[in-house]
Amino acid sequence: MKLVLIGIQGAGKSTQGNLLSKKLDIQYLSSGHIFREMAKEKTPLGRYIKETMNAGALISNEKTLEIIEEYLARPEYQKGYILDGFPRTVPQAEAFKNGLERVIYLKVSDKEALWRISGRVSDREDETLLAIRKRIELFHEFTEPVIEHYRSKGILEEVDGERDIQVIFNDILERLGIKA
Repeated sequence: MKLVLIGIQGAGKSTQGNLLSKKLDIQYLSSGHIFREMAKEKTPLGRYIKETMNAGALISNEKTLEIIEEYLARPEYQKGYILDGFPRTVPQAEAFKNGLERVIYLKVSDKEALWRISGRVSDREDETLLAIRKRIELFHEFTEPVIEHYRSKGILEEVDGERDIQVIFNDILERLGIKA
């Protein structure tokens, strides 16, 4: 199965992605994790990614698509994947040709997302209040149209992400036609 998890930062994508990965026995891949790892590299690309992320901005469509497709070409993703944090823009969604089956939108309010993020301990440079607010703005500007793109294709499942973790997980499984 090939799934994408979409939601504002703090919506619970990584929590649900890891639960789904165990249940479905397929790999979970976070674009944010990939970019944070690359930002540690002492290369021009690593510096570009680090500076872009620390400002709360988005990596370019072309670079993001290239990096994600390179990762998904690896053997561990051939039987399926759960992708978190990609695509973030309509051009990325339109250019992504990897047999995507379903998109799960974990819907939470800005207030809930900020509350969750402020409650977790983080030493990440890209989780300053300014960077988080910028990413929330970018989500509304660029990613909400992606949600509509997938809704129009009939592969979007909108899930209330402001409930108990297990309730959300069971809801996702039910929508995928999988027994809990």
